[in-house]
Amino acid sequence: MTRDERKSRFEAVDIYPVTCEKLSMGRSDIEVLDGLIEGGARIVQLREKDLCERDFYMLAQIFRERTAKAGIMLIINDRVDVAIAVGADGVHLGQEDFPVPAAKKIAPDLLIGASSHNLEEALRAQDEGADYVNIGPIFPTGTKEGVKYFLGPEAISQIAPGLRIPFTVMGGIKETNINEVLANGARKVAVVTAISQAADIAEAVRALRGAIRNFE
Repeated sequence: MTRDERKSRFEAVDIYPVTCEKLSMGRSDIEVLDGLIEGGARIVQLREKDLCERDFYMLAQIFRERTAKAGIMLIINDRVDVAIAVGADGVHLGQEDFPVPAAKKIAPDLLIGASSHNLEEALRAQDEGADYVNIGPIFPTGTKEGVKYFLGPEAISQIAPGLRIPFTVMGGIKETNINEVLANGARKVAVVTAISQAADIAEAVRALRGAIRNFE
């Protein structure tokens, strides 16, 4: 699949689940993935920073097999080499990860996403050729250790007008506050615990997707 084909598929993304096994109520990433597929998610980002390289690669292979069969997109966090090796749809890069231009050079058919925490970082990622940017953290979040600040949902409406590429938002977003990010223009919402800690993962996916699609 080409990058343009993947970009077209990305346009249809609404909820953007990100994995974190230690925050999944004792469930494995595979169990979480099965719930995401059942709930109708169109994308998943595999993010497991505590795994060794070999174990992460092996897990990514399983994710690729299951997501390909289900017809949903697979984004690999940080690891461009793993994304290429397993035939993922893209890679998501943080501010201190592999540079976006270099990732585009060695992985021309993959979507390249980039994290941003302010307008300057978002615009730089766009100028460097990122296919989408993530804006966050929007609300206080416990998924990243050491993060003591948050942008607030109003930052979305301040950053988004300067972007020509799609954007996702992330950080402490749950069913109880998702309308605040939607009211500021977000339509692709990345979440971890709102899904991973839900009693019924499939139902949580359906509820969050419904909130996005039905927002007026």
